[in-house]
Amino acid sequence: MWRRNFRTWVLACLVISLTIFNPSMSEDLRWAAKKRHMREKVRKMFYHAYDNYMTHAFPHDELKPLTKTFTDSLSELGNLKLEHLPQDYNGSALTLIESLSSLVILGNNTEFERAVLWLSENLKFDVDARINLFECNIRVLGGLVSAHILATDSGNRLVQGNYKNQLLNLAKDLGQRFLPAFDTPTGLPYAWINLKYGVLENETTETSTSGCGSLILEMGALSQLTGDPRYESAALRALRKLWSMRSSLNLLGTTLDVETGEWIEYSSGIGAGVDSFYEYLMKAHILFGREEFWRMFHAAYVAVQKYFRHGPWYHEADMRTGKATYWQLTSLQAFWPGLQVLVGDIAAANSSHREFFYVWERFGVLPERYLLDHQMLHPTEKYYPLRPELAESTFYLYQATKDPWYIEVGESIVNSLNLYTKVEGGFASIKDVTTMQWEDHQHSFFLAETCKYLYLLFDDSFLVNRNYIFTTEGHPLPVIRAWHERLPEAYITRNWTSVMVCVMIP
Repeated sequence: MWRRNFRTWVLACLVISLTIFNPSMSEDLRWAAKKRHMREKVRKMFYHAYDNYMTHAFPHDELKPLTKTFTDSLSELGNLKLEHLPQDYNGSALTLIESLSSLVILGNNTEFERAVLWLSENLKFDVDARINLFECNIRVLGGLVSAHILATDSGNRLVQGNYKNQLLNLAKDLGQRFLPAFDTPTGLPYAWINLKYGVLENETTETSTSGCGSLILEMGALSQLTGDPRYESAALRALRKLWSMRSSLNLLGTTLDVETGEWIEYSSGIGAGVDSFYEYLMKAHILFGREEFWRMFHAAYVAVQKYFRHGPWYHEADMRTGKATYWQLTSLQAFWPGLQVLVGDIAAANSSHREFFYVWERFGVLPERYLLDHQMLHPTEKYYPLRPELAESTFYLYQATKDPWYIEVGESIVNSLNLYTKVEGGFASIKDVTTMQWEDHQHSFFLAETCKYLYLLFDDSFLVNRNYIFTTEGHPLPVIRAWHERLPEAYITRNWTSVMVCVMIP
């Protein structure tokens, strides 16, 4: 016993002496300890949200943490008058689907397998539910496709079972229900579709640029997995049509008509209604290796930098003239620095990220809309619905730079979320950032993205020797050679390794 204690004492003395004479080692140990501590804080956040959802809301879609009840938000989204709601509907377990990849990243294979088994036996999409195509695609289809890949990846050491193919069967069933939305003269999909009956009579023909230009990752992956080209073809046709509608400045508007192919709203930016269109052009190039996607993205990115950027900020502009229209920051824009990291524009990413974080620090969280020209909150859009975009960009910038300042940013975000949004029944959205008044809603993306990116910021072990891109809803998809028609030279020469997207494709 005394020998063991003596060895322990000697080792302790050695560590102490090394840290005294090697300050950098001491600093490294301090940061490693901080990251472990913060990782555990995020783990507790995730399970506080997840366990409350499973206790009070499952199998409905999302948790109402203040009243400890539920909302079937997948069908209620956009239905302000609660029209077209299904009868005897218990939801689609939206938050559970959104949590699947997070459970794997947190290392909880047991709960992941239990969730997959329940979904394979109980989830059905043959319901009279009118859903938003874009939201259902990124949340449900993306969640199922990603979880199927994770479940069938032998490297994850999950228990192999036939039920895991049920995730792909569910995804295929859902994808088939999407296809009628694309049956338009333009190939641009309707924004809303009924899962049971297709496009309803007198359905609105208005949609957003994001709504019809951010489908290629999930539907393309579904085609690669099933061998059925219809899903990718439909999404690709819509994307190409959308790109053909750009102005001579390579700018696109925000809303359009799917029947006529005419623009409704000409003002555009990098925020709501357009954001994920840019994101998916770049990520589709990484995932599928097509030069077509890179050419689109490059032209669009140059146009954004030319017409929207003003110092570290990005205002909105008329797609036809490039003249500024609205000088405002929106919380959804905070994804942009993360996308710039993928491009390799680190300096610009860092500059914008610091401005977003400045606004976060000023209010405690990031308000939905901030008027840059008046340096004040938007009078009505003062809420914060637990959005993940700032955490996402923080994760990407830390991966690219390893600057410990981003760890401090992550710590600040975690502390703010626990201070202002944590309640007994989960995590509540903020209705007004000036009063920190709560709103009774815990969005599924809090578990799919906010907690996931914060966890990966402090512990990226899930990504070691693996090549993933994350969808706009935070669901990982592997970059694999079989999905590439060819590997362009321009793709090979870029250094993706700094952002966890390696050029060594398995």
